[in-house]
Amino acid sequence: MAHAPAPIATLLEIVFPGDTNHHGTLFGGAGLAYMDRIAFIAASRHGRVPFVTASCENVSFHKPAHVGEIVSFDASIREVRRRSLTVEVKMAAQTILGGERHLCTAGVFHMVALPGEGKAAGWSLPPLTEKAAPARPDELCMADIVFADQVNGNGALFGGHALAFMTKAAFISASRLSGRLTVLAATRQIDFHHPVALGAIVEAMARIASVGRSSIHVEVDLWSECLLTGERQLAAKGQFVMVAVDASHRPVAARQEPSAPES
Repeated sequence: MAHAPAPIATLLEIVFPGDTNHHGTLFGGAGLAYMDRIAFIAASRHGRVPFVTASCENVSFHKPAHVGEIVSFDASIREVRRRSLTVEVKMAAQTILGGERHLCTAGVFHMVALPGEGKAAGWSLPPLTEKAAPARPDELCMADIVFADQVNGNGALFGGHALAFMTKAAFISASRLSGRLTVLAATRQIDFHHPVALGAIVEAMARIASVGRSSIHVEVDLWSECLLTGERQLAAKGQFVMVAVDASHRPVAARQEPSAPES
């Protein structure tokens, strides 16, 4: 039995009210935009040339994603041709309370390479030789692209956007561990090492450092990756303290106690 390839890129988002339709679920157009974005990242990581979306097909909507849920977009390369490739993208939603996960949408995106004048006439994309390694179970990885509205006057990712991206990674990591809503209580240390340029892939890698009674300490590394070369540099590093809270926003145990078996 053949196994599906591991995702070459994953984008994680949280459904906010501004992204929902009148039913209170993620707007289909917003979901498709995220799917196209992660398909572009996956294609760029494989070919290391500019890509454009040629078409998408077999897009099927199974279940909606609701406000407050964590949505993941996983992209895997399915087929590589001379100057185009096919990316399969799956969107899944996960509730914070209980951690229930379900497939929302799946689709296939056909991406076309634009190698430019620097490539020989006979240039072609590299073949799909091996599957991407699965992510470590104790580490959360989420990628995105830096767009023009996120950069400062020097053309680099604005520090506030970098912090927001890192905080989102800390929130998702802590909430998945706890199965409860978590809020940011403090940042222990934030160090910026290298600017992230417009158009670069930015990837946050979050790890649980320690767990207290109600607090969860999360370490987050922010990496910058050049689209065309694959060169990666550590852009920032931070420590975040997340606190588990109840519906009244009062601190509660970070880990839920297992229910006692019935006698």
